[in-house]
Parts: sequence; C-alpha cells; structure tokens
Amino acid sequence: MEWTIERLKHFVATAEAGSMTEAARRLGRAQSAVSTAVALLEADLGLELFDRSGRNVRLTAEGEVMLLEARELLRQAQALEYRARALSGGQTAKLAVGLDEALPYVPLAQLLKELAARAPALELTVLNGTASEVAEHVAQQRAQIAFQFDRGPAAAHFAQHHIGSVPQIVCVAKDHVLAQGKPVTRKALAEHRQLLMHIEGVEDTVLSPSVWRSDSFYVIAEMVADGLGWAILPVNIAEYGDLGPHLQPLVCEELALSPLTVRMLWQQGPALHPTALWMQQRLTQLLMAMVRAR
Repeated sequence: MEWTIERLKHFVATAEAGSMTEAARRLGRAQSAVSTAVALLEADLGLELFDRSGRNVRLTAEGEVMLLEARELLRQAQALEYRARALSGGQTAKLAVGLDEALPYVPLAQLLKELAARAPALELTVLNGTASEVAEHVAQQRAQIAFQFDRGPAAAHFAQHHIGSVPQIVCVAKDHVLAQGKPVTRKALAEHRQLLMHIEGVEDTVLSPSVWRSDSFYVIAEMVADGLGWAILPVNIAEYGDLGPHLQPLVCEELALSPLTVRMLWQQGPALHPTALWMQQRLTQLLMAMVRAR
C-alpha cells in the first residue's frame, strides 16, 4: 500500500463535506485533485470508500470504518508535527512535576489547563504527595521541579523560589466545645488536643500539652472534623469539599497566624527550562488572584 497523509486528508474532507466540490473549496484545491486523491486512496486500500451513485457522495460501510481510522492517523500525524516543532523550538519533551497535595486545587487545575494549551507536545508526569514526599521526588530526580508549602529550610542541594502564600485559620469540629461563635483565648486552646503537621526537623508552635501529629493536612482536617482536636489549617484545606461543612473556623486574637508560603524547589545547578519558569510565574499570578478573591 502506498497511501499518504495527503490522500487521507482529502478523504476525510470529502466525507465531512459530503461532496468533492465542497471538499476542494475547503482545502483550497481543484476538484480534480481531490477526486484523484480519493480514487488513488481507494486503489491503495483496495476498498470503495464512497457511493457515487447520487448527486452527493456517501460513505460506504467500508468507508465509515476507514473514516475512523483515517481521523486517528491524522490526529497522530498532527501530534508528531506538534512534538517536532516543540523540540526544534527548544521546548522540553518531558517534564515531571511534584505537587504538594495540600496546595489549593483551583489554581493548580487552571495551571495545568493552560499548560496543556501552551505546550501540547509536552509529556507531563504529575507526582502528588505530602510536602516531604514531593521534595524527595526532586532529590531523587524523579521530578525536575516541585511546588510545596514551605515547611522549613530547604536542603542545601535544593534551589528554591517563593511564589505566593495561602492564609491559615484555626479550626475545630462544628460540635466541638470551642465552637461557640465567639473568640477564644490561647489558654482555651491549650485545654484541648492540638493536631499538628509533622515534618522531620520542623516544629510548629505547640500550645497544648496534648498533641497528635500527621504528615498530611488532609488527615489532620479529617481528625478535626471527627472532633479529635483543633488545628491550624491552610484555608483551602479547611474549606475543601466534604470537609468544609464539618469544620468551624475560630478567632483567636492572641494568635497571629502568618500565611503559609508556597515555593518551587529544584536541584541546584542546571538552569530552569522555560516551561518550568513559565509554570513558576503563572502559578504566582494564580495564587495572588485566589487570595485577592477571598
């Protein structure tokens, strides 16, 4: 068989237009060129693709099947072309990104949506996990970059760039004794179990003599919702999906809560690829927009 991509394009255009005259107009070709291309394709495949007995051409049963195949081949050919253009233009072919599971979902979803439009040929791998896990992905070179909440000094082999912040709030369960709709004191908080984020080498402010720890903000939020204690949570976790209705924010005027900083990590040494730099800059903008919208 000696069919070509060009002949497949003429075949698909004719099937979609319903006539060779209209297909020729859409392709900017002479009708005779379209007719010849389709006839040669039929000869190559050994199949009659169109019923030409009427005024307009109609796909045969075989033509219906081959149309599906032709569209898929053209899609693959276009993907190959996109990939070749991207690589020749200096775009990275592959990128693995670590994403802290506790980061706000909406900005990250928008970032990935825009990345798909901006770099259609990119082969992307997203590795989710806790802040520690995504940092380890970069350390072990499973990911080139990672976005995480800043939970302490980065190891010496990391480069980092702070790209935004997310507010924190104190939360308890809706039916917790502290959930009375009025400000609480540090002393009142200290009388109840505190649920803390656990990261090796990092110690958050401990107010209560009774402490439980987890390395996942989502696990901590679930424990809060179950009435096991109170916690300081990123606002996006406190408001997340099924958890939000079960959590009650508290006001503690004696407790100054700094926003949690979001940073990007990568290995010291090689310069960041333009795609990674764009992700850094765009996520900065999206996080700022999220905070302003609150």
